Amino acid sequence: MNDQSPVIKCESVYKIFGEATAKLLQESNGAIDVEKFKAEGCIFGVNSASFEVHKGEMLVVMGLSGSGKSTLLRCISKLTDTTAGKIFIDGEDLLAMKPKELIELRRNKMGMVFQSFALLPHKTVLENIAFPLQVKGQSTKESVERAAAMIDLVDLSGRENYYPRQLSGGQQQRVGIARSLAVEPDIWFLDEPFSALDPLIRREMQDEFLRLQAMLQKTILFVTHDFDEALRLADRIAIMKDGVIEQIDTPANIVLNPATEYVAKFTNDVPREKVLSCVNLMEKAGKGVKVSSVRVSKDAIIETVAEAILNETKPVPVVDENDKMVGVLNHKSIIHTLFGKDESA
Repeated sequence: MNDQSPVIKCESVYKIFGEATAKLLQESNGAIDVEKFKAEGCIFGVNSASFEVHKGEMLVVMGLSGSGKSTLLRCISKLTDTTAGKIFIDGEDLLAMKPKELIELRRNKMGMVFQSFALLPHKTVLENIAFPLQVKGQSTKESVERAAAMIDLVDLSGRENYYPRQLSGGQQQRVGIARSLAVEPDIWFLDEPFSALDPLIRREMQDEFLRLQAMLQKTILFVTHDFDEALRLADRIAIMKDGVIEQIDTPANIVLNPATEYVAKFTNDVPREKVLSCVNLMEKAGKGVKVSSVRVSKDAIIETVAEAILNETKPVPVVDENDKMVGVLNHKSIIHTLFGKDESA
């Protein structure tokens, strides 16, 4: 994945709020002295964000309220003007685009889903999904056919002619997702799309979302304040605080190696067996060591194999996709992961 050119690339992106911002930028010739700006009453929504997102990757941006996560998404989708820095979409300079070019980009490459479902109350499910296609100029026949396919995709068959008021919250969110997918976006922006849902429905929507992503392989920027949701969905997680990206890494690396004290606080209560895979905990097999006949995949989550490993007296081989042994797992590693101590404690 990472040997390709990034779909999204941010270089030192800033979003600064405050009446003195323009004057300070002019006086400093575009250079940003964070402390000086703050002393003048400026607030940093995004503070020097630099990262890349590659094709088919899901980057989850998370943080507490006011951390800057939604502001960052709005900068990258250009719903908010960026104060400084560069943003590239498929190598094109987003901030240099003319209004017409930006409209075309949004219509043809970007899909957006927000916490508010924003469904049109006087239109049916089918009409709500077909609406953006008709705005793009598609015929009624084409848009209805595409909308019907999206209804099947998000498992709402039989509810084509329902109005939003006749749907549950989870079903309304599925309509919002289907409407966004109908325009076949390459890049998908989702800003806390499930946070208004009840816990059980939220879990179902996460399952649905993972199913769709496995099929469609979109490039996704997903914003949430829920660390469990981030761990469940993300290829990588960016944790923000006061506009700064504190750490950007895989869920396992963030849990194992938090870069800052702030990130460590997020990981303190995470059940590690639900996040870490065998490759994260395996050790090298010593020469002549006798191993168990049980074998586990390097990508298997510890929670799913812990019991099998604990039932073996010998180290359990960890194998790659070609069934080649790449390491071993033993009791000590599993017990330490599950209970935070080894078996001799």
